[in-house]
Amino acid sequence: MHSFTYRQQHLHCEDIPVRTAAERFGTPLYLYSAETLRDHYRKLHAAFRDFDPLICYSVKANSNLAILNLLVREGAGLDIVSGGELFRAKKAGCPAEKIVYASVGKTEEEIRDALEYRIHMFNVESIPELRRINEIAGEAGKRAPAALRFNPDIQPDTHAYITTGKKETKFGMDIETVRHTLLNQGEFPHVDFRGIHVHIGSQITDALPFQRTLQKVLELTEHVQSKGIALSALNIGGGLGIVYENEQPQTADDFAQAVAPVLRKINLPLILEPGRFIAGNAGILLTKVLYVKDTPAKRFLVVDAGMNDMLRPSLYRAYHEILPVEQKKSEPCQPPRPADVVGPICESGDFLGKNRTLTVNEGDLMAVFGAGAYGFSMSSNYNSRRRPAEALVHEGKISLIRKRESEDDLIRHEQMVP
Repeated sequence: MHSFTYRQQHLHCEDIPVRTAAERFGTPLYLYSAETLRDHYRKLHAAFRDFDPLICYSVKANSNLAILNLLVREGAGLDIVSGGELFRAKKAGCPAEKIVYASVGKTEEEIRDALEYRIHMFNVESIPELRRINEIAGEAGKRAPAALRFNPDIQPDTHAYITTGKKETKFGMDIETVRHTLLNQGEFPHVDFRGIHVHIGSQITDALPFQRTLQKVLELTEHVQSKGIALSALNIGGGLGIVYENEQPQTADDFAQAVAPVLRKINLPLILEPGRFIAGNAGILLTKVLYVKDTPAKRFLVVDAGMNDMLRPSLYRAYHEILPVEQKKSEPCQPPRPADVVGPICESGDFLGKNRTLTVNEGDLMAVFGAGAYGFSMSSNYNSRRRPAEALVHEGKISLIRKRESEDDLIRHEQMVP
């Protein structure tokens, strides 16, 4: 699952002791394993090899340039959702023909920039957006490549905030709208309609919602193709779950075997958009225990990482395994007792874990696992805290891939009124 293991009671990232990273770069610190990133990408590509897939890594999961470039060099494309992510894709060296562009709110500037770069395809979320793309493409004398995002009204077993395939969400279009649009392409002369896009959510551990979704896609594609409409792409999105606690997610092979029968019937070139599956378990957040605070009600382990560094526990009440970097045999200064692992932010919602029994003392290092996706990418400067550094273990070496922000960084774009 990942390359973070204990060796003689010391946590390692690949062959590097994790403590070494903290000593060199300080804490809080995001630490990633290149070996794990590559392994997860390769497993997914191998699982779908019969379909020769274009795997577009979802940049929003973790957008560090070093990670994007590493995956691009493996052959990955990129799934982007903003002009800023397009900029990152260019800097990471991703070929334009391997970039797909989602987002329900693309601006005119973003559409123009993507057209100019000649991306592979827009994932179009609505008819108003389609009209805007058609208009801008016409003004530029281009044809905009597009897939229509189909909302299949499927409920996956995941958090409501990351469910995207229900009709009540802001994402995609219902089947009648997609069907009507494909059958009336002449209304959009500057759009090159290539296919269908679906994405039903994130952290989905069961294949059934994907199977039900693809069955609806099959019915849709068979209908429009029977009317003479040619399609050249099927983008099935991402959403594969990983292990955070006790989940039993499907492997890449299991997922591919589950959806392969209907994919063969649809018989279109395949695109996938994995993010968490590739990056989630490829990273940890290192943090130091500042204080062990005992109250009559409970114990708190106050650490130097907070909700501004890792938002998922506060936002989703998400579980992340938290373990000491050193598994000591010596007695702790305090007897073991369930504790909340909390940060320094002035919010009661500032926690990384609840009711954890951890044998640690002040000054000890702890690792928050499963932090490679939606960790740093969701971080902020709340409470005027500097965002953490990021480091990558790669081919036996550890490299700093993002410097810790300075105090000057906090105010770099601000100015006082004269």
